[in-house]
Amino acid sequence: MNIRLTSPALLLAVVLLHAAIAHAEFKSSAARRVITPNPLLPISGGLGPTAEAREKQGELTARAVVYQEGETTVAVVGLDLLGFPSVLCDRVRARVPRIKAQNILIGSTHSHSAPDCYAFPDGRGGHTGNLDYMELVCQKAAEAINEALDALRPARLKVATGEARGKIAYNYYAPDLYDRRMSVLQAVDADGKTIATLVNYAIHPEVLGPKSGILSPDLIGPLCDRIESQAGGMAVFMNGAQGGMITADNRDLNRPRDPQTAYWHDNNTWDECLRIGHTMADEALRIVREAPVQERPTVFCGSIDVSFPVENEVIWNVILGSPLKYPRNSDHSVTARINVVNLGNAQILTIPGEALPNIGFYLKRKMNGQHNLLFGLTNDAFGYILTKVDFNSFPRYAYVSRTSLGEMTGEILIERSLHFVDQCPRPDRLDRP
Repeated sequence: MNIRLTSPALLLAVVLLHAAIAHAEFKSSAARRVITPNPLLPISGGLGPTAEAREKQGELTARAVVYQEGETTVAVVGLDLLGFPSVLCDRVRARVPRIKAQNILIGSTHSHSAPDCYAFPDGRGGHTGNLDYMELVCQKAAEAINEALDALRPARLKVATGEARGKIAYNYYAPDLYDRRMSVLQAVDADGKTIATLVNYAIHPEVLGPKSGILSPDLIGPLCDRIESQAGGMAVFMNGAQGGMITADNRDLNRPRDPQTAYWHDNNTWDECLRIGHTMADEALRIVREAPVQERPTVFCGSIDVSFPVENEVIWNVILGSPLKYPRNSDHSVTARINVVNLGNAQILTIPGEALPNIGFYLKRKMNGQHNLLFGLTNDAFGYILTKVDFNSFPRYAYVSRTSLGEMTGEILIERSLHFVDQCPRPDRLDRP
């Protein structure tokens, strides 16, 4: 028997289906694992030799927060590491079969005081990583996601964006050219108790740096500890467009090193990590404190694969020479995943590397959320991402150009990302009737 579209029974079924979708329960949970190596391993600040770790300050962690609405589940993982390539991300995803692989977003805080997880070739037939440690990180990250999945409970969402005040970050190449905006996602339970507070901000956690001999989450550890002590629940940090070179403002302004080029001597101490981390935490809680509660936020997660040509032979040799066996294409390119996630009235776009701040500003301006977040170094960690007009344009951009995939990386990222953003559903709007 054929049922016409105007059948009352069919219309009722459609109405009930839409009602069920519109009122699907929002859930969240979070969990962490310590990933500090024991015994300590050498510290990596990027390409080049590692440095001996003589002590530790704080613990390196894998922090996972899970958001669920109806049939859509998204996991966001922050790792206290310099970077975490897709080949390792996929090992984590394989251990979490209850979530679609493309819905697991894994990012690095970009601590410059943690072990190498790239396995950079050392030029002598070896590499600078520890493969057993990398496998441990994969295992612990998956454990955190699975624990969070097991603990999912009804939740509500608060989202806020504001200027983070205080001496936190600056642009090492041009001090005032950086994004002062901090976005905060806070999941709370039915009683108003905090489940997880996610902080999104662009900054290099390199107060200590690899030469200090201290293995550490740097300023991110104090940031998370302070939020958890003040608000409860678990804190997660996801970096933003911090490339070229948005770094922690640990300058000693009383000790200029080169006034003509705006360089100062730095305070490379744990006390400075505490100061900056605690300032960030206090600002995050201030920014989110009065945010409206979203009772039933919708959740969307989409992804695309984007290919980037590798013009940089140094990075290509890393891809070829690393024992991690990085996936690569026959046309001298690599493929990275880009996600768009809507959480209530927030929209998140992932970046598989370190985008310069002008790219970050432009992407945020073109996105569709009432709050637009960028998760840098997420799903992959392919060096600096510049626009073609910045690439090799100034002496100060020589280093970021040398550690970029190539001249067109930024152009491809912008074009493909924004095209995908426009194809995705629009986030909630709190001012919508």
